[in-house]
Amino acid sequence: MRHATFLRFFWPTATAMLLFIALPIVSVLIQSVHVPHDRVVVEVENCTPFGCTKSTTIDQAATAKLREEKPLGRFVGLAIYTDRSHLAFAELGEAWSRAAGPGEFFARVMNLPFYRALAFTLTYMAVVTPLSILLGFVVALAVNAIPRLLRGPMIFFSLLPMIVTPLIGALILFWMVDSRGIIGAAVQWAAGDPNLSLKASTPLTWIMLLVYGTWSTAPFAFVVYYAGLQTVPQDSMESAMLDGATRWQRIRYIVLPHLAPLTVFMFLIKIMDNFRVFEPIVSFNAGAHAQSLSYFIYSDLGGETRLLSSAAATSVLTIAGVLVLLSPVLVRTWRQFGKA
Repeated sequence: MRHATFLRFFWPTATAMLLFIALPIVSVLIQSVHVPHDRVVVEVENCTPFGCTKSTTIDQAATAKLREEKPLGRFVGLAIYTDRSHLAFAELGEAWSRAAGPGEFFARVMNLPFYRALAFTLTYMAVVTPLSILLGFVVALAVNAIPRLLRGPMIFFSLLPMIVTPLIGALILFWMVDSRGIIGAAVQWAAGDPNLSLKASTPLTWIMLLVYGTWSTAPFAFVVYYAGLQTVPQDSMESAMLDGATRWQRIRYIVLPHLAPLTVFMFLIKIMDNFRVFEPIVSFNAGAHAQSLSYFIYSDLGGETRLLSSAAATSVLTIAGVLVLLSPVLVRTWRQFGKA
């Protein structure tokens, strides 16, 4: 394809990416190094026949003029990134100097809001990503092996977690894990503790969110793998069967290598998606026990005081985290593309 022809096809996409991706990221980056101006406070002396008193008041005109002159706010550089609500360099140094061991240092770090959110985000991504892909692959193999007459209903039931609205699915499970729900009552009976609550325990809340994340995202892997299984060379499978290869050997040496590109693709998509986990925390009302980076941004943007600069800094750190996690796969793909 000629370069001119390629550019004619590519420029609409490039323009959309510039307007809706690149420019917003640049604006967020600029916002993250500025903070709103402080209000201009002046001291006023009020005199009466009984004496004079001094009081402070906000100079609205001076404050408005300052905001008009510098609409972005006051430049603070990387101060937001290093404060206690984010990377907290000073607090980390203090925790390292005062901690008696790694366990105490970790406990102190988990008291910092950004690292507490980062810990759950990384845990969710590290657990849900491989489990959802593995579950989707197993379901795809099972559906592909059953008679064609039964595949339609099985595909429908396998896609239910993706068909059902995420909020509705989360609310259903939320009611089930309640102490009056079937899962909550079963956990209480198994533990022998009638007062045990999944919603009141941080470890159990994390487990609940991980299970829901795996269940709700596995259908995507199932769809991709099921489509990929239809392209597996049947000649190779029949030859392996004639040579006496077991089902596991056929899957290991024929199916898995054939589906390797799809696996890499799904890892890329799911790492980016799971690193931005947000909906399960809101749906389960689990903000007191589990906070992700996206929920951290949501908290900064909500409430009476909108911490735009703090939310912008967390957004930039989230984007940087995604790039770091994807860099090994991207570098490997780039090298393979270069050799080709």
